Amino acid sequence: MSDPAYPSGARETFAARYLTAEGRLDRRGFLVSGLILLGVAVLYDAVSAGPLQWITGWLAWPLLVWIGACLLARRLHDRGRNGWIAAVILAALVAVWPQPSGFLDFPFVLILVWAGVELGVMTGEPGVNRYGPPPRG
Repeated sequence: MSDPAYPSGARETFAARYLTAEGRLDRRGFLVSGLILLGVAVLYDAVSAGPLQWITGWLAWPLLVWIGACLLARRLHDRGRNGWIAAVILAALVAVWPQPSGFLDFPFVLILVWAGVELGVMTGEPGVNRYGPPPRG
């Protein structure tokens, strides 16, 4: 029987997973992809200090933020929520990156804790929702 999320039976491509906000992403896929993205961001931040980061950062950081937005939006879709909530989560992440530095960061940390529970712990909606069929797991 053919899966409606993958009519040809093929696995999801890199571009379909990381470069589009359409569709849904299950919890496991989100966690694995998110950890990979976080690892790449931390590695880039550690390796590209000074002039190298100034030169390459104009391309690298927007690309990393775009990929993060797509992953967040697709996981939010799986939870039945609007993908634009990803903008709030990303704003909170950017505000406290690489670490919270004061009392004014507390609301951003609360947003990130909520997002961690909502997206990393809770399961997606069963069955088809307004964002498409459930992701193949």
